[in-house]
Amino acid sequence: MASTDLGALGAREGAPIAFNWAMPGLAPLLLPWLIVLGLLALKSNRTAAAWLIWLPFGCLMAFTFTPSLVPRGTDFFLDVIAALAIGYAALWLLANRLRRKHGFVTFLCVLLALAVSSMLAFAFREGADGLSFETLPAGMVLSLGVWVTAIALSLDGLICRRRYRPAGLYLWLFLPLIALWSIIAVPFFLIALISSEGAIAWSEFFIPVLSVALIHFATLLPFLILSSACPFYRERIMALLHVKPEVPPPLAAPPAAAGLKT
Repeated sequence: MASTDLGALGAREGAPIAFNWAMPGLAPLLLPWLIVLGLLALKSNRTAAAWLIWLPFGCLMAFTFTPSLVPRGTDFFLDVIAALAIGYAALWLLANRLRRKHGFVTFLCVLLALAVSSMLAFAFREGADGLSFETLPAGMVLSLGVWVTAIALSLDGLICRRRYRPAGLYLWLFLPLIALWSIIAVPFFLIALISSEGAIAWSEFFIPVLSVALIHFATLLPFLILSSACPFYRERIMALLHVKPEVPPPLAAPPAAAGLKT
């Protein structure tokens, strides 16, 4: 019931309203796992190494069920992370099919795969409220996250095209994330700066941007580590980023015999 002290204007407590809370159906909870299982059933993924995708995917999904780890008011990021986890899993499992000869076409394929899988997962997770005003912030952040991921991966591939090095791959993915989120945040910060007549500190721009970039990179990091540790996914990420495969050093010819012994 509603309760507030209205003084002489009315009663302190309103009429009680009964509400029976029912647990939502299992479909929104099972859909992410079913999507990954369906992709693992593809012929190109019928190998034991492909099933290692459960490690990064499971870690991110487990994190989304712990709302106490995020500050109050930012729990919508958990819905974004859950949707992106499905998008990344789909991207890693479909990498061999998304790679095209031209880098821009590969970018479009990556963008489409990420958008379809993550948006579908987000819609099912939110259920009937998927298009409501309350879920608008999460939907906007997810849409921007899909674009930023696709662009950052493409830029990372251009920078690391000559040689695959995990440390360089991580670094040149993190820096574009900061740059892209900064570009997105600049118009909003300028509007706030003008409306407040310069009363906003620049730290209120850099700290949120860096925080969002770190969270975004943290969602990608488990999948990047999988690509570094597993040859199956390493070949796929190298192909997806158009990184040239490592060429083994040529074998040295055996020295010619100085002479024959009699």
